[in-house]
Amino acid sequence: MKAAAAAAPRWPVTIGQAAGLAGVSARMVRHYEGLGLLGGVARTGSGYRQYTEAEVHQLRFIRRARDLGFSMEEIAQLLGLWQDKARASSQVKKIAQQHIASLAERIAALQAMQRSLQALVGCCHGDERPDCPILDDLAGPAARKYS
Repeated sequence: MKAAAAAAPRWPVTIGQAAGLAGVSARMVRHYEGLGLLGGVARTGSGYRQYTEAEVHQLRFIRRARDLGFSMEEIAQLLGLWQDKARASSQVKKIAQQHIASLAERIAALQAMQRSLQALVGCCHGDERPDCPILDDLAGPAARKYS
């Protein structure tokens, strides 16, 4: 029986426990705290951080937003909206739509890079000869003057 593993944590928890429960590293917890994404985390008399269940929930929120590629600035906005029960969902939707547009631009740029590399690979013989169109392209037209 997994009694110890399945047991509910006793709140508050240490930074290591909070990180484990949220699926992030302790280093990232400190980073998020430094960015102001987590409010004033309580500390023991000896200075150890003590995280509540609500703060671990916030860490999970941040991790999920990072998994979806939101920037730290966007995550800060989303956290604020999540905590504001009087928010308008249109504000959240606007942030998500802007993020989708940004992702689409990045995907298009990556696809263009992929097409360029595929064309270069198609031109390369990949044999024992030293000629390599891939390296020639990376060096650019100015480098051809110096070779």
